[in-house]
Amino acid sequence: MESLETRRRRLAYRAAHRGTKELDLILGGYAQRHLSRLDEPGLDAFERLLNEEETELQAWLLGSETPPPHVDGPLIARIAGDHIENLETRHD
Repeated sequence: MESLETRRRRLAYRAAHRGTKELDLILGGYAQRHLSRLDEPGLDAFERLLNEEETELQAWLLGSETPPPHVDGPLIARIAGDHIENLETRHD
């Protein structure tokens, strides 16, 4: 069975290597800042999100489309908000 730390490292890698620079930055940045604090249910939700299609995931995170009911909308909102907050912090 995979340890929590191994799982966190695997998910962080997947988040930062999505195939598009935008998703690499948004998801990889969120993973870097928050995965260490997520418990198993939180990691499960993040992993389910990583299994979604690239174009749809990007549209949900950028707010151009509403996520469908099977997607964790609050998690999408947290990731998007974290990205915006990180951008604002970097420009202060």
